[in-house]
Amino acid sequence: MPWRIRVKKKFQAAHYLTNYKGGNEPLHGHTWEVEVFLRADKLDAAGVGVDFVDIDQYLEEILPNYTCLNDIYPFSPSAENVARYLYRKIKEKFPQLEKVVVWETENCGAEYWEE
Repeated sequence: MPWRIRVKKKFQAAHYLTNYKGGNEPLHGHTWEVEVFLRADKLDAAGVGVDFVDIDQYLEEILPNYTCLNDIYPFSPSAENVARYLYRKIKEKFPQLEKVVVWETENCGAEYWEE
């Protein structure tokens, strides 16, 4: 029986989209939220599939809090591109990763997974 482990983490960052409708979008900020989904096929002796603390600590290391995403990423930092980037980065450390959802607002986000 598999379990799905979910962890959410927020960060603050500004961005603008390049080549957006023929030009650059104005610089603006969001309270971004990243939601990580991992699969656990078995539990350890403590009843844990993937330790929430391990995931949370890794997200703390890699999420770009209080910065302009355009200054650190070599791509236009749309929610879609950020979700793909974070998925690939997290997958290196947690191979049981299923998908990543990146929310720009509480109502608008993008998910990324690879089959």
